[in-house]
This record gives sequence, C-alpha cells and structure tokens, in this order.
Amino acid sequence: MNQIDLKNRIAIVTGAGQGIGFAITQRLIQSGATVSLWDRDQSVLERAISQLSPTGSVEPRTIDVTDPSSVDRGAQAVVEKFGRVDILVANAGIAGPNHTTWEYPVEDWHRVININLNGVFLCCRAVLPHMLRQNYGRIVNIASIAGKEGNPNASAYSASKAGVIALTKSLGKETAKSNIAVNCITPAAARTAIFDQISQEHIDYMLGKIPRGRFVEVDEIAAMVAWLVSDENSFTTGAVFDVSGGRATY
Repeated sequence: MNQIDLKNRIAIVTGAGQGIGFAITQRLIQSGATVSLWDRDQSVLERAISQLSPTGSVEPRTIDVTDPSSVDRGAQAVVEKFGRVDILVANAGIAGPNHTTWEYPVEDWHRVININLNGVFLCCRAVLPHMLRQNYGRIVNIASIAGKEGNPNASAYSASKAGVIALTKSLGKETAKSNIAVNCITPAAARTAIFDQISQEHIDYMLGKIPRGRFVEVDEIAAMVAWLVSDENSFTTGAVFDVSGGRATY
C-alpha cells in the first residue's frame, strides 16, 4: 500500500459503517486522518468501530443525510470537537429496486434521489462554509458509472448519480479560487451489501459491461479517494475519476 500523508487532517465519511464507506474510512485512518464515521444505522456504526484499531482517531455519529438539521448538527459537532473539518467523502447511497422507468414506484424514486443526491448536497452544503473560512478542503463525492451511461432498469439510481456528477462540477467551479478541491469518482459495481437490493439479472448485466471481467474491490476505490483528499491533489477540481475497469467510454 502506498502511503498517503493525511496526518492531522479531520475527515467525515458518510455511509461509513460498511462496504465502500468502511474501506475508505480504514484507508484514511491508515494514512493518519481522524475520521468521523456517519451512518444512520447505529448498530452498523458500532460494528464498524469494533473492527477498527482503537487508536482514538475515529468517532461515530448517527446521522441521517436526508435530514438538513441532522447533517448541520453533525458538521458543527465535528468542528466543535476537532476545531476544523478538512475532508468530506459523501458516500452514503442506496441502489433502489430494479424496474423499467414507466413501472418505477414513485415512492422508491423519491427515496433514491433523496439519499443519493439530496444527501450529497446537504453534506457539501454543511461543510463548505467551514472549509471556506479555513481556506482548505477536500471533497470527494461517490457517484457511479451508471451516472454516465444510464443503466436500464435503474433509472432512479442512474439519475441520482448523474446529478452527483453535475453537482460536483458546479461546486468545483464555485470553490476553485480557494484551496478547496471538489471531485467525484464513478466506480463500477463493487460486491457489497448494496447487491442485496438489486436483482441477479442486473448484477449479471453490470459484470458483463466491465472489460476487466470482475467487480471493483472496495480497497481499490479507497486508494483513489485517499489521493484525491490529500494535499498532493492541489490543482484538480470539478473532475470525474473513473474506477470502472475499462467500462467508461468518456
């Protein structure tokens, strides 16, 4: 593992209790960061904390990313405890069910958009004023290759991730004059608990689209994120980084 220097950096990772978020949390801790783990499921958070080294570099917070008050309180609490917030990784998300667009349940559409897109907006909105005051920040929003290509029978998920890409580009331009970098990544599918939400047919479809012939490992995603939130990423902002195993065509 290449060592990324994140010593003395304060990070927030959403959806940190499992899967991609947990892998990112582990990598940031190994790089020296203090991480506030955000998840709406307290039991998942407790299990995650028990699996991390008791170094004093982590703290759990039960946060609902769709609730503006919950997000604002969480960001303020991190700043009050640690004095700053340097890094945000907005990872929390759900897949939603698989249906054609004209058969997609309206309530599921709203739930996917609310968590995957509105949640990212609310978290960025909460931390950016603190980053602007300190003239430093690194934000990575977790999108998906589906946000570029539009997966069939996953219109809500695809639309939400396309929104994350556009939101990232807007924020990158708005903060470009400060020492703040706002980027996103577009992974191919990783074999995490999110697979429990989707059909085997859709899983097979996603695997068949990846030229490398396998799903991405969560540690491979975490490695990309670790560099993007480091001081070394001093110029790139508003960009989209593919972790798609060759699937992406642009």
